[in-house]
Order: sequence, then structure tokens, then C-alpha cells
Amino acid sequence: MKHGSTFLRQFSAPVIVAFGLAWFFSESKFMRHLEYVTLDLRTRWRASLQPDYVPETVVVGIDDESIEKGGRWPWKRAVHGELIALVAQARASVIAWDILFLEPDKIEPLNDERLLAGAVASMKAGTDVVFGGMTNETPGVEVLQPLTSPVGLIEGDVSKLLGEKAWLPPIPDLQEAAYYGAVDAPPDEDGARRRVPLIVRGGERFFFSLSLQTVLRHWKVPGERVRVRLGDGIYIPAPDGDRRIPIDAEGHYLVNYRYGVPQAPTFLGFSSFSSGLARTYVRRERVAGLPDVKGKVLLVGLAASGLTDSGFTPFSGSSPLVLVHANVIDNILRGDFVRVVPAIWVWLGGVSVSIAALWLFSRRSLREEWIFAGAVPVLYVAAGTLAWLSNFWLPLVWPLLGFGLIQVFSIGSRLLAAQRAKAEIKAMFGAYVSPELVKRMVDSGQKPQLGGHEENVTAYFSDIQGFSAFSELLPAARLVELMNEYLTVCTDIVQSEGGTLDKYIGDAVVAIFGAPLPLKDHAYRACLVAQRVQRALGELRVKWQAEGDKWPDIVGKMQSRIGLNSGPCVIGNMGSRTRFNYTMMGDNVNLAARMESGAKAWGVYSMCTDATKQACEEHGGDRVIFRSLGRIVVMGRSRPVPIYEIAGLKEWATADTRECVRLFEDALQKYYARDWSGALNGFERSLQYETNQPGKTPGAPANPSLVYLGITRKYLAEPPPADWAGVYVMKEK
Repeated sequence: MKHGSTFLRQFSAPVIVAFGLAWFFSESKFMRHLEYVTLDLRTRWRASLQPDYVPETVVVGIDDESIEKGGRWPWKRAVHGELIALVAQARASVIAWDILFLEPDKIEPLNDERLLAGAVASMKAGTDVVFGGMTNETPGVEVLQPLTSPVGLIEGDVSKLLGEKAWLPPIPDLQEAAYYGAVDAPPDEDGARRRVPLIVRGGERFFFSLSLQTVLRHWKVPGERVRVRLGDGIYIPAPDGDRRIPIDAEGHYLVNYRYGVPQAPTFLGFSSFSSGLARTYVRRERVAGLPDVKGKVLLVGLAASGLTDSGFTPFSGSSPLVLVHANVIDNILRGDFVRVVPAIWVWLGGVSVSIAALWLFSRRSLREEWIFAGAVPVLYVAAGTLAWLSNFWLPLVWPLLGFGLIQVFSIGSRLLAAQRAKAEIKAMFGAYVSPELVKRMVDSGQKPQLGGHEENVTAYFSDIQGFSAFSELLPAARLVELMNEYLTVCTDIVQSEGGTLDKYIGDAVVAIFGAPLPLKDHAYRACLVAQRVQRALGELRVKWQAEGDKWPDIVGKMQSRIGLNSGPCVIGNMGSRTRFNYTMMGDNVNLAARMESGAKAWGVYSMCTDATKQACEEHGGDRVIFRSLGRIVVMGRSRPVPIYEIAGLKEWATADTRECVRLFEDALQKYYARDWSGALNGFERSLQYETNQPGKTPGAPANPSLVYLGITRKYLAEPPPADWAGVYVMKEK
């Protein structure tokens, strides 16, 4: 068990924290941007290695040379109509236009008629035509439903979909003659188009994107047969079997970019309007040898510099956005989707490797660890790059950050190993006196000397009730284990409130509040410690009882008495010239010890003098609840001392505790007034609310109400002398 705890502390915990922080910050904007940069680099490298293949998609780009030969943009719509008719003759499967025709041509309406004629001719020849529409904040052209119907079957929270208040479709004539889809492709937070919507919302309706609508027309699948599950995928009954397109909860698809402009001629049959088709399209020249578009998808869009339809993609800061649609269409047709490696698997792998490395290199030279620290990131980056060839997106940035944090921790720890030797000596000395005193001694540069001075402090004494029985029932090793656990809890609480550990006397804890560092609220802090220790001991009792046969029954009933007193004491290094201890001496120290032992006679577990109560209330207000227990004369003193039980903290005290204190102190006043019958009645009532009840509370032999009931019955039968002042004389220390 001990070895497991050490391993967890030295190796596992730092790794888990480092990778946990890296994972947590992976969703920050800066970290996501860095990850996208690494993905773009991998994408460009992958594109340079990809083999040629016969594409199902052909892109016709209106480039700079096309604009030069065809004239100023925009061209007349009649020209577009002629190209549609031409492609229909070449028997393309679908021709999609990443060019918007949202408003009628009011200057030359005949152009709209020729564009419509081309679309009609194409549809009759078996080549479907898809035009673009878009979402908009204000209503535009009326949405008709002749061919393109809105998406119907959607599962999930549709409010997350990209959308606006209205939908702008192509002009009504085109709606009746052809299909349409949304061209919306907003950039990510860094300006790139990586996640594009395949479903958009326009008002109360939902529409397929231009890319997805084109694929549906290529496969001749009606939109009504498509099933959309947000956060999962879009399910399409394709001719060669069911297809699933992965999407997120917002209907976005992660584009698996295979090409930009440099790769398009090789991978997509990219054609400029200035060659091939352009001679027919622009110059109206009938030529043979049109690009092979039979049965393929033809996508037309802007590619000229200076036009608005360009943006940032992994290949360029200004790529024709028609290639975004082309990449999406190509991905879907070939089932070429990104597969994101789950972060949990990366986290588990990184944690496992790092823990093993920490354990291994803790026994090896620092040089070997430096080599390992440099090799692992290189190998991981290589693995992530190669994985991208098979579409696996392995995150690079946050795992490398986590690994880097671990190496900083590991190597830094080893570089500081020489300092630890000095720190251990300091820590060993600090086990006997307070850390504050050690620091003061180290800072002063002087050796410890004998001597002391008077300081106003609060002395703290605690002792385990019936400790002798523990010694008899437990073997030495188990007794040491028990006491170490108990004393650790007590000491931690004492020091957390600024107290100084004076000494351990067997099971007893002696502490000072207010020295060596002065504390104005030393009495208040000591009272807080008394209550925190009692509460912690209650938790330990529950723990020990839950451990079954490990401990005898008496351990689960352990109680500790605490005594406090405040006042001037002699504080300093005391002992012989060769061996001494920082401690306290004086009458007020002895009185604190009497409070601890006297608590037994009154059936309480935390007792203090009137001096401590007043000093506590001066700084802590009414947070600490005290119960007057009367006036006593301790052995070795002649003057009576008012004593109090520290009954609890305001925020912890129950209603029963408050009622008990009220009834008890009312009965105590009757007791001082010699109203024995009234006092008896009062103590009997307070007895019902006592926290510690013999036979019920573990280890509780009595309580103040029971004690005073016994004394009061005695005085009722045999009243005290006339000069009696209500003082109780203690017969024992």
C-alpha cells in the first residue's frame, strides 16, 4: 500500500495533472488555432504525395484568363445557359452552379429566359441542374416547392443549425426548372473553411447545402429519403448501398481537403474557361474533344483573383471557394471522411507512456532522459503525420504540451536534487519545532541559544481519554500506526491556524498560539482548532469503525480532551546547553493543563478559562459558542477561575446545542441562587439536549447536566454553608 502511494505521488499524479491541464486548455482559441496550423501543414504534405485517380467531379473555374477573354464580370446569363445546354449534350450527371441568380435581370429579361432554356434542356436530356441559394436576415424571393423540397426528417436540436430568419432561393423560374441548395460556408474562428454546414435553416424550413444537393442529384435520391441525425450523421440510400456522412450537432461536416488550385487539375479535372470548354463557352466556337464529363458531376464557380468568392483554406489564404464544395462532393462520393482519434485514447496513451518514462528514467542518467525527451515529440509528430495519410486526425499540440510539462517537471526536479539534501535537514529540524521558528532561525544566521521572554499567548493541551486501555489492547506497531494518524491530523490543524507545536507527550499534544510569531487573535485561533480537532476526530472514528476488525471497539470510541488558557507565559529555548527545546513555561501554562484534565470531571471535551473566552470574543465575535460551567479552584491555586465549555462554532451548532446551552445556564443561575428545586428542574431539561449522552455517544462517561444534577441533589439533601459562593474545588490535577 505504501509503495503504491509513493508511486502515485511521484509518478502518476504529476503526469495526470500535466496531461489534464493540457487537455483542458486544448479547447482554448489559441490552442485550437495551433492545432489547425499543424493540420494544414499535414494536409499540404499529404496532397503532394497523393496518386492520380479518375475523378467523378470536374470543376470549371472562371479564372483570370477567362475574364480577360470573356469580358468584364458578371457575364450575361445567356452565356451560362449556353454552357448548361452544352454540358447536357456531353451527358454529365449533374451540373452545379456556385454562382447565385437570386434576382431577375431587370435590364435584359431575355437573358433569364435563355438561362432557363438551358436548364430546361439539360433536365430533359437527363443532366440535373443545381443552382445556389442562401440564408438571409430579411425575406427575398418567394420560396416555391416544385422540385426542391425542404429537408423534412431531422433528429436532434435543430436550433443549433446555421440559419437566418429567411431563405433566398434562385429566381422563381429557375426554382421550377431545376434544383437548388445552400452555398452558405461561413469561416471558422481563424478565417478558414474547415467545417461547413450540410443542412441550413432558413426561417422555419431546412435545406440541403449545394454540395449535398448535388450528390443527391448525382445518385438520383429524393430528399425525402434522406435521414439526418444531428451529432451523428446524414444517412443516404445510395445506389451502391447506404451511405453515412458524419456531422456534428450543428449539422457541420469536417472537410477532408484533398486539393487546392495546384492539385485540382490532377485530382478533379479542373478546367479553365479559357481552354477546352471556354472556346465554346466564351467564343461560341464549336470544337471537338470536350472534357470527359459523361456521368460525372460538373461544378462551375469563380476562380479569378479579385472576385469576392475566395477565402482561406488549408492550401491558401485566397482559394476559390468553389473548391470547398468540390472537396465536400468528392469526399462524399468516395466515402473519404476524416476520422478524429478520440481525445481519451490520446490522453490515456500519453499518460501511460509518461508514467513509464518517469519511472524508468528516475534510475538512469540525465543525458538519457534528455535524449528521450527530444525523441518522443519527433516520433509522435511523425505518427500524427503518417496517420493523416489514412484520414486519422491525431491531435498534436495538446499532447505535446502535456509531455513537455512532464519533462520540465522531471528534469527540473532532478536538477534541484542537490538542493533537496539541505531541505531535508531543514525539514528534520522542523519536525521538532514550528516551521516559522526554523525560518526565523535560518534567516537570522544565528545558532540557537538558551533563554526566553514573556509573551501573551494561548496554551493548548490535548489528551486522549483512557489512553492506557489503548496501550493494553494494541500491539506496539498498531499503536504507533494509530497515534501517527491521530497526531498528524491534530498537528496539521494546529499549524494551519498559525499554532506552534511545542511537543508530544505520549498521546498528548502541547501547542502555543501567539509565538514565535505574534498573533493578535491567538485565543480565537486556539478555540477554532479545538473545534476542528474534535470534528476531525469524529471523522476518524467513522473511518476506524468502517475498517472492521482492524481495530478493537475502543478505537472507534476514542475521545480527546482539550484545555485552553490565555495569558502571559515565558517563551523561548529551554533545556541544557547542549540540548534544548522551544517551549513555554509559567502559571498560565499549568492552568491550561488543568483545563484539559478538569474537563473529565465536567463531562466535556473542550474546556477553557474566562481569559481565553474573553480574548476569543474580542477577535472572533460570537462565532464560537461557549457554555459557562461555573467557577473552580484548581490544585495549586487558591483563587477561583470561571471555566467554560467550547460548545461549538456558530455555523456548526445545532438547534439542540443552542437550547441546551440556554437551559443549562438558566439552571446554573438558580444553582448559584440556592434554588435547588429550580436548578434540578433546569438541569433535567437541559439533559435532554446534551450532545454527549452516556451509553449513546462513543466514550462519553458523563455530561455537564448529569454532573450538576448530582451536585444539586447533594446540596438539596445537605445544603452548603452560608458563605458558599458556588465555587467547586478540584481534588485532582
